[in-house]
Amino acid sequence: MTTVMIAVVVLAVLGAIFGLVLAIASKVFAVEVDPREEAILGCLPGANCGGCGYPGCSGYASAVVKGVAPVNACAAGGEAVAAQIGEIMGVSAGAAVKQIAQVHCTGCGQNYKQYTYVGIHDCVAASKLPGGGDLGCAYGCLGLGSCEKACPFDAIHVIDGVARVDEEKCKACNKCVDICPRHIIALEPYKTKRHVTIPCSSHDKGVDARKVCDNGCIGCSLCAKSCPKEAITMVNNLAVIDYEKCIGCGICAQKCPRKLITVDGKVPEVKPAAPKAAPAAAVKPAAPAAEKPAAEAAAAPKAEAPAEPKE
Repeated sequence: MTTVMIAVVVLAVLGAIFGLVLAIASKVFAVEVDPREEAILGCLPGANCGGCGYPGCSGYASAVVKGVAPVNACAAGGEAVAAQIGEIMGVSAGAAVKQIAQVHCTGCGQNYKQYTYVGIHDCVAASKLPGGGDLGCAYGCLGLGSCEKACPFDAIHVIDGVARVDEEKCKACNKCVDICPRHIIALEPYKTKRHVTIPCSSHDKGVDARKVCDNGCIGCSLCAKSCPKEAITMVNNLAVIDYEKCIGCGICAQKCPRKLITVDGKVPEVKPAAPKAAPAAAVKPAAPAAEKPAAEAAAAPKAEAPAEPKE
């Protein structure tokens, strides 16, 4: 019994000594934290998504205080959080351009598969197989949900074999962009009204694109030629939108022969042009009836009066 008591006392003394040493060390080696960093960290949503480009929320807060990161870089927090951080730092947050992830594929290539895939339900795993997956199109969505699993905001889901983004939930954290093995997801500026999208990533020539997809871009360039703002350019057989120039007129979507381009997520209906009216035949105006006798009388020679007889 005495031995047990001695052991307990010894452990208690050692615990007290080590605790005292740690307390002293925490004071001596303490790193001063800027109170603004803690205040910013309290404003952040705590998602630790990395969308700002820094390792978690604490890394971003530290970078803001050091002046190496903008106050409006938190994609998950949006403008509200940017305004709070700007107030803490004493600067204007400015207008942040909303971005969302866009999946550049319609999923219409699912009907043209090279083989039947029965492996792990994961795009990254399937992409290691010959051909980069079972699709005939080398640029199509594999539809196995790697992006869906990676999204911390439940903003992307595989529907009918293709990943689709919930625009309201997407915080532009970049997780889906990084994990996609085919690199068909990208962050793009998002306009809440008249947002134009070209959901295709294929760089194949038209004849090859038609063989593996029902409505993929065939590089016809009709959209680029019809754009009044020159906001669309052809890059290696693929139409690409410059969102700084795009005004959302939708003319490109109406001209697209593949019905690929969407406006606010829908392909606009093309109204048939009204038939042109036939031009009326030109008719010469008839001369007034009253003027004709007068003209004839003026043209007739005057009759000479009879001479008077001489006396």
